[in-house]
Amino acid sequence: MDDALVIGEHKLSSRLIIGTGGAGNLSVLERALVASGTELTTVAMRKADADGGTGVLGLVRRLGIKLLPNTAGCRTAAEAVLTAQLAREALDTDLIKLEVHADDRTLLPDPFETLDAAEQLAADGFTVLAYTNDDPVLALRLEEAGCAAVMPLGAPIGTGLGIRNPHNIELIVARAMVPVVLDAGIGTASDACLAMELGCDAVLLSTAVTRAKDPERMAAAMRAGVEAGRLARDAGRVPQRFWAHASSPPR
Repeated sequence: MDDALVIGEHKLSSRLIIGTGGAGNLSVLERALVASGTELTTVAMRKADADGGTGVLGLVRRLGIKLLPNTAGCRTAAEAVLTAQLAREALDTDLIKLEVHADDRTLLPDPFETLDAAEQLAADGFTVLAYTNDDPVLALRLEEAGCAAVMPLGAPIGTGLGIRNPHNIELIVARAMVPVVLDAGIGTASDACLAMELGCDAVLLSTAVTRAKDPERMAAAMRAGVEAGRLARDAGRVPQRFWAHASSPPR
């Protein structure tokens, strides 16, 4: 059965997207990326530029993983659009993970600037994956603006708090016509599994792997969690009941 993740014109067999931020060194990052089985990984363009564009970018290319440049660090739509255009020029990709943060303390998405940037980037031919709050209304607006995928947060970036509002994620999934990628807040493999059980099409995470005691093993755990959640969602869980229900009928 073909169970590929399709985002715009891009088709992936892995439903786990890994970020590159926070790894102790390139060797650790390489082992984690391989263990995760990911086919798409994010790179912060502003950080990549500061590093001279070597190191992480070279590693990802050598592993044959697609690059998903992001606009982390941008505060306005204008900054995000410019960063995306530079990324397209430098990396020869139409993919862009749109991030416009409202402030440094929460790193929550700025809904107004994000929507503005999404409209401009989609009109300019980008395949936009938009990082957003777990707000079903905003997720719908981003989809209507032309985003190829919406990426609601489970919790603020780097907190590892898991999915704080599962019902909102279900609401977003219920009416989305584009892939829903749970992004941010994942702490451990059970969080990734829950995201998939809620109906998300994929999971993006970074800190939970790169800052784990053993990044390689955690990456393998996340891979298994995503696959298990996807299988369970497709298999269909039994109804939840208040009272006990015998598994075998009485004679």
